Amino acid sequence: MRRVLAGVLACVFAISANASLAQDKPPLKLGGILDMSSLYADITGTGSETAAKMAAEDFGGTVLGRKIEIVVGDHLNKADLAANIARDMIDNQGVEMIFDVAASATALAAGEIAKARGKIIMFNGPGSIRLTNEACGPYTVHYVFDTFAQANVTGLAAVKSGLDTWFFLTADYAFGQDLEKDTSNVVVKSGGKVLGSVRHPINTSDFSSFLLQAQASKAKVIGLANAGGDTINAIKQGAEFGITKGGQKISPLLAFVTDIDSVGLETAQGLLLAEAFYWDLNDDTRAFSKRFMERTKRVPTSAQAGVYSSVLHYLQAVKAAGTTDAAAVMKVMKETPINDMFAKNGRIREDGRMVHDMYLFEVKKPSESKGRWDDYKLLATVPGDQAFQPLSESRCPLVKK
Repeated sequence: MRRVLAGVLACVFAISANASLAQDKPPLKLGGILDMSSLYADITGTGSETAAKMAAEDFGGTVLGRKIEIVVGDHLNKADLAANIARDMIDNQGVEMIFDVAASATALAAGEIAKARGKIIMFNGPGSIRLTNEACGPYTVHYVFDTFAQANVTGLAAVKSGLDTWFFLTADYAFGQDLEKDTSNVVVKSGGKVLGSVRHPINTSDFSSFLLQAQASKAKVIGLANAGGDTINAIKQGAEFGITKGGQKISPLLAFVTDIDSVGLETAQGLLLAEAFYWDLNDDTRAFSKRFMERTKRVPTSAQAGVYSSVLHYLQAVKAAGTTDAAAVMKVMKETPINDMFAKNGRIREDGRMVHDMYLFEVKKPSESKGRWDDYKLLATVPGDQAFQPLSESRCPLVKK
């Protein structure tokens, strides 16, 4: 009896010692640099913070005996502020990995800070193809979408259907410029023509002069190379101008389900768009989205779903590597296929591009929708190796030619 009691006490002391040891270890901090208050807040914002926290909880809350902690900062869509937040997170707060970053100019700025400090940064909201080309880094991952894939999936489908003359309304910063360039390349290669373009400042409220130029071009398609509030305003004002009734198509080259919800099906019906994720695709997406909606009262965007997936993939790699060392963790992340509600057989290439299927959707008519958020009809699933830029065309210095 005494031996049994002694054994039990030894186990209790061992468990207590381990718990005490875990409490002595500093938390593993993951930092989200987000747009919490501006035109991309619905796309990323508090939803991305929620998705990251869900991933940490689903993983178990701790890794390598350290509590997982999610910290966030609001970059206000300012590149210099994003760089300062990244610097503070890494240098002063002890953040080991940065996620989302929510816009291209801010991502390019924060990416340089992470690269200089040898820390992993995973982009979910930004789209610029530069992130895995000229601005690539050994610890950079571009997870959800990019301008090449958006252009390839939407532009190709449109030209094939006879919509072969284009005019672009372009947000005047890295993302918009890259999206216009990549879509123009697809249109021309497919036998179409670009009749012109006009650039607008980010966060524009009045699109009238830009839309009048697009209307006057007589192009079959007005391509919106912008995002978030800019896309919403351009679509709404285009409807007010009678552009679609006049026979021209408006094509949002990057749109999220939250954008369509804001525009409304009456105005958005018939739009073609490319997405990396949709809440109602299958049982896995529906199960995750139900849990997400219980917390946020909204379905997840592809960027927010990508945050969950990327944070979970990172934590699994930390556990497998037995360390938070960026080189060791990145090696495991690149060697391990991604199979979850976001991607099936996804993989991170040497340039940092996470390759996965993309989807071409058409926005439903109001009569086809069963309720709020039931917005998309799936037209095509495009395999990742067809959607994303081939590695052979990469301009990333890390890619062996």
